[in-house]
Amino acid sequence: MINSKRPHMITTIPGPKAQVLLKLRERYVPKGVSLNIPTFINQGQGALVEDVDGNILLDFAGGIGVQNIGYSHPEIIEVIKSQAEKYLHSSINVISYDSYIYLAEKMDQIIPGDSQKKTMFANSGAESVENAIKIARRYTKKTDIIAFEGAFHGRTLLTMSLTSKVKPYKYGFTPLVGGIHKVPYAYCYRCEYGLKQENCGIQCAEKLEQILETVLDPEDVAALIMEPIQGEGGFVVPPDEFVSRVKKICEKNNILFIADEIQTGFCRTGKMFASDYWSIEPDIVTTAKSLAAGLPLSAVTARKEIMEAPQAGGIGGTFSGNPLACAAAIKVIEVMLKEDFAGKAQKIGEICMKRFMEMKEKYSLIGDVRGKGAMVAIELVKDRMTKKPAKEETEKILNEAYQKGLILLSAGMFGNVIRILVPLVVTEEQLNSGMDILEEAIKICQ
Repeated sequence: MINSKRPHMITTIPGPKAQVLLKLRERYVPKGVSLNIPTFINQGQGALVEDVDGNILLDFAGGIGVQNIGYSHPEIIEVIKSQAEKYLHSSINVISYDSYIYLAEKMDQIIPGDSQKKTMFANSGAESVENAIKIARRYTKKTDIIAFEGAFHGRTLLTMSLTSKVKPYKYGFTPLVGGIHKVPYAYCYRCEYGLKQENCGIQCAEKLEQILETVLDPEDVAALIMEPIQGEGGFVVPPDEFVSRVKKICEKNNILFIADEIQTGFCRTGKMFASDYWSIEPDIVTTAKSLAAGLPLSAVTARKEIMEAPQAGGIGGTFSGNPLACAAAIKVIEVMLKEDFAGKAQKIGEICMKRFMEMKEKYSLIGDVRGKGAMVAIELVKDRMTKKPAKEETEKILNEAYQKGLILLSAGMFGNVIRILVPLVVTEEQLNSGMDILEEAIKICQ
């Protein structure tokens, strides 16, 4: 039990116990496994974490968007304990278990669209994307995939080929998978056509249509994969018309539309899924992160006829849809619906956006404020006219913040975006205290 409602620091980070563990980490863990904050968690509760030295920090990162339901939610802990007493594993490929089936039923009910759907489960977001591509290719009998500039879909060979950012995700790991084509995303703050949103005519969607007429043959393209709101790319929120146009272009050209809702899903944006904002029915949806409250679980959900395309044994895996994780996910969905987590996210977003807009008036370092629901961010620039990314200042702000008890993450193609992924159970008092720390850090590093 964490005996505090707010951040409380008793040492600098890293403290003495963390320093010992850091030496062990350096000895036994490769540097390729990155580390943002040089300390170690001892326990977590709600939106707070306590490190091994007794420092209490407010977590605005949420395990990279995994802890939407918060740390140590009592109802989730209870179902995990109950399931653990029965069995930890029984591969779905050998002998079935009911939690996998009941969770698939839940996914059919909550994934956008009225079509009858089926779901397969895997272990990570990258695995869900890999399987979505496999299923799309099997169903369409076509090969190529369209992805967007700025996208992040994972770090396996196929998914890093879909991912846009070279360093650190793709650097030194070539050759990549062929048959993947990148097109512009609607990043209005940095429009590559130099246009303003109010009169751009959604040029980036026009570009996609042009590519399919002059560069790519739609008869070769199995699917287009898109984050409804880009995550690692910088919490880039596209205009409503862009998402609708892309979906229509896919329909016109017989291309499956895959919505990557791995970071945007499970109430983060103020709706159960970001796709709900545009009233579209993706052909395939990939989910992970907050699906099972921190246990490794991901999903691919699609229309019945699409999911039935692969032959028996063509999809799945030894640990895919682990029973412990499935039991937790069923309870996650139940709690989120019962306690209106979408509404919680909207309230968090309102507070954060108001505070960020006030900060933008004071600090020229803030170039843009954007987001939906509790998926909000600020983009930092050295100059608002040139929009030169303020990467160094961003890093300083993150370091200053965690020394004051606030965990933050950066994002963006230039590493100059500060994103908010706070657990949706955060109290208003905690949220404002975190925003106070962030503002103080910006003021110091301006």
